[in-house]
Amino acid sequence: MSGAISIAGLWSADKAVALTGYTSHRHDGSPIASLFSAPQRTLSLRFGPLALAAAVARTATTRDNAPIAVLEALQNSTLPMLEAMVDDGTTFGLSPDFQYLADTERVFLAARVGAGITDLYMNTLGYTWRANAACLTGALDPHADFIYDGGNASGHGVVLAEAHGTFAATANARSVHLQAKNKYLRQVKPHLAVTSPYGKVIHGYSVAFGSSPKTPGAFLSLSEPKPTRPKREKRFPPPQQPPFPRDQAPQTSIALATHRSNFFLMGSDQIVGWIDWAGSLDSRPPEPSAVAFLRIRYAGRPYLVHPSSFWWPGLEHERLEDFFEFRYYWHHRLRWTPGYRERRMLNLGWYAMDENAGVTFLSALTQIIREGGRSLPATLPLPSNVPAGFGADEGSVGEMREASDYQYALFRDGLALLGDPHRGRLLGALEWSPKEGVRLITDTSQ
Repeated sequence: MSGAISIAGLWSADKAVALTGYTSHRHDGSPIASLFSAPQRTLSLRFGPLALAAAVARTATTRDNAPIAVLEALQNSTLPMLEAMVDDGTTFGLSPDFQYLADTERVFLAARVGAGITDLYMNTLGYTWRANAACLTGALDPHADFIYDGGNASGHGVVLAEAHGTFAATANARSVHLQAKNKYLRQVKPHLAVTSPYGKVIHGYSVAFGSSPKTPGAFLSLSEPKPTRPKREKRFPPPQQPPFPRDQAPQTSIALATHRSNFFLMGSDQIVGWIDWAGSLDSRPPEPSAVAFLRIRYAGRPYLVHPSSFWWPGLEHERLEDFFEFRYYWHHRLRWTPGYRERRMLNLGWYAMDENAGVTFLSALTQIIREGGRSLPATLPLPSNVPAGFGADEGSVGEMREASDYQYALFRDGLALLGDPHRGRLLGALEWSPKEGVRLITDTSQ
């Protein structure tokens, strides 16, 4: 089910993958957006198991208007393979069991991992909001996989990201580099300067990731248009900028696409239904029933968790009171039970949403619903977070080690995968009503 996943079989050590190939391509008519400056490429990518698991799920479920059943099939078909086929250790490598996979299954797994690595890389570059890039052309025509907004692209347009993964026995730095270049020329370059439903395409990336089952290690290659400096009206020294500029309000359409995937992963099908209604003015609105979320404090930050993530024998979970019955068990018995961390039934990861990001989006969605779906605002003022659990260097990954070594991954749009959520503290619950907005219904933080 969505909301919670088993992480018992995932490896424990953080992986480090260096950029082994890079090509900058000349583009006629560059720069496409005169004030846009592409972020500096990341020379290495570090990530923990939760970060890759969440990124694979995020990219697998970024599908415009795909039915819930399809998204569940995409999510559930990948994570068990990710558990079994990636070896432990700081060096990325495939487990010995990989040899037993059929060729088609190897290709499928490599493609999913390549998409997840691409999402981690794009977040590391500062991009926040994502959508599927199938809207660029016909279904059978070549096109990039994803569209991103935020970071340096805020207010200028969107960027493309083509993802490629290979686990072939012949995978090496050169072959992966050639794949990145070829994919860029075929599936990214033709769509530069094109206007998409999410904005004008002002830049693009081709990210290729590969590993050979015969040899531990991985290869990462990047292709992009030759970076250009933005034009300035006056030749004054540029003001100092933070590593990633504060995002301007993203286009409403790409914000809805991002959070459609996020709330699906959290297990909130009701929110998915309302997002679909907001994006299709001719559709019939869902039943206006309220949706409850638990509030938990984890690693010093409040998160929203959908009740579908919560499971314990004997609890029906049809009533919110059941969760607070569990609260007593959690804090007064479970925490002091020797060896409870080793129980597979409790070794679950929960998808959660940073509370500020979740409340801000749900409030904006309520405003759209109150307007009756007559029109969508051009942008939504949504926050952006600093990632944790992955990044360009040791310091970025180190954020997930703070606060008594909590294990989690947090993405820029607010989605998080909490690896040991039972260490968190229950703060209460809030409720989102489609027409009334968000209200606090229980506060146990005192």
